Amino acid sequence: MRRLVPYTLPGAYGAVLLGCLAFTPSLLPRPAVFQGLVAGVSSALGYGVGVLAAYVWRELVDRDAHPAQRRSWMVFAGVATVALATSLVLGRMWQNEIRALMGMEREPWPWLLTIPLAWGLVTLLLIQAGTGLRWLYRKLVRLLDRALGERAAKVLGLLVVAWLLIGAIDGVLFDRLRSTADEVFSYRNTITPDGVEQPTEPERSGSADSLVAWDSLGREGRVFVASGPRAEEITAFTGRPAREPVRVFAGLESGEDFSERAALAVEDLVRAGGFARSRLLVVTTTGSGWVEETSASSFEYLADGDSAVVGMQYSSFPSWISYLVDQEQAQNSGRELFDAVFAHWSAMPVDARPELYVFGESLGSFGGEAAFSGAYDVANRTDGALFVGPPSFNPLWSRFVRDRDSGTPEVLPVYQDGRTVRFARRTSEPIAPADEPWDGTRVLYLQHASDPIVWWNTQLLMTRPDWLREERGPDVLPSVRWIPLVTFWQVTADMALGTEVPPGYGHNYAGEHVDAWATILRTPQWSPEKSQQLRALVAPGGDA
Repeated sequence: MRRLVPYTLPGAYGAVLLGCLAFTPSLLPRPAVFQGLVAGVSSALGYGVGVLAAYVWRELVDRDAHPAQRRSWMVFAGVATVALATSLVLGRMWQNEIRALMGMEREPWPWLLTIPLAWGLVTLLLIQAGTGLRWLYRKLVRLLDRALGERAAKVLGLLVVAWLLIGAIDGVLFDRLRSTADEVFSYRNTITPDGVEQPTEPERSGSADSLVAWDSLGREGRVFVASGPRAEEITAFTGRPAREPVRVFAGLESGEDFSERAALAVEDLVRAGGFARSRLLVVTTTGSGWVEETSASSFEYLADGDSAVVGMQYSSFPSWISYLVDQEQAQNSGRELFDAVFAHWSAMPVDARPELYVFGESLGSFGGEAAFSGAYDVANRTDGALFVGPPSFNPLWSRFVRDRDSGTPEVLPVYQDGRTVRFARRTSEPIAPADEPWDGTRVLYLQHASDPIVWWNTQLLMTRPDWLREERGPDVLPSVRWIPLVTFWQVTADMALGTEVPPGYGHNYAGEHVDAWATILRTPQWSPEKSQQLRALVAPGGDA
């Protein structure tokens, strides 16, 4: 049996336990193959936990390891079969409930056959990798035992294996992956998507009149300045005369560092007349310079085109890689750009200044917060701010949520009676506290209860968060429960699917910027009908 099944029984039980728990409901629905992958990683972790637990127990009771008997393996086979079948059935039921909740179609049942295949393959591969490390550890212990003794050899052998593993991942694999990704995405940054053309309007960076060269804007910068509504489109929607919106951007190639790029963006903003507009929006981009187009366009429509939007690129990586490796870059970029804009803005006569606003989505909200020390600072230096899908490591967001008013839930908190900062799941709904005045600067956070980017943090490993102690958000199944280790891995896996759900769920906030900006800008006589019309206009591919 040892030759046929070269694994330990405690490890096998741990693999089945954690693998089955990976089918418990989480925040977002999963494709079958992805579910198999998640379950495979969970099983491999469970195997390691089972082996470790058995080792610790033997050391405590001073017993030697004994191979499991055939009967024990037969019992395990029966338990595992029942557990795996039950998990597949319950997992299918929960996935269907999540899909129904989010208005998604059920996945065809034949895809279920891919779950056990992916599950088993990933589990075996990862366990074999772990077995290889254990073999290396035992080899080292035998070699060191001759010179150091058994106890010292075990400790030193463990340190050496850990050092080699960390070095291989962080020093070799990680560096190589980052280098390769940098080459790939740096090249992508030079490519202009089909249909994107250099703007002719002098109000835009990259035009013939601009101080910022078209070729220096980067892929997403070129998309940004070439997109958005023109004056005639805004007039067609509002029925009022509109101005040509100002859009300014500085790419990675526009300057040597953050300060130089921020200074150039401000110079081009001055040239384009951005500081002479009624409203000025400073955007912190995500990763490769991406600006959420529905947010920028909504702002311009609601301002009748009498607006300017300025942004700056800080990386060639897409958002999900920047999330891992460029967090400090996002902070530096957000701080440098806002400070440069604010320095020019604050030097202007008070009655000649435009209203000043800030926007950031996802990692961009992290960078956008970096310019401020707290709610009073935002209120003193801006007329409003919109932060969408904030990661849990955002300093200001974390503070506001932690210090929320007593009795308000973590998924929709109230901070200081909503005096300056408020939170919303969907801005088409009343924003709490609806019965309290919201004068002065309005700072609004949009966050879905089902957004894993918002709720992921390492404390999930061993601590139940408030959002799983309290009543679940309306876009989260009531059956979602906190399980040590498992919930952390579940939410980690959900982050890969954050935008693969319909708008209004997960990390997909498309279209919700319309009502958010209408609220922050205090747009008069705003109505659900106007909101629906503008949503259709600013949606990708939308037209009048």
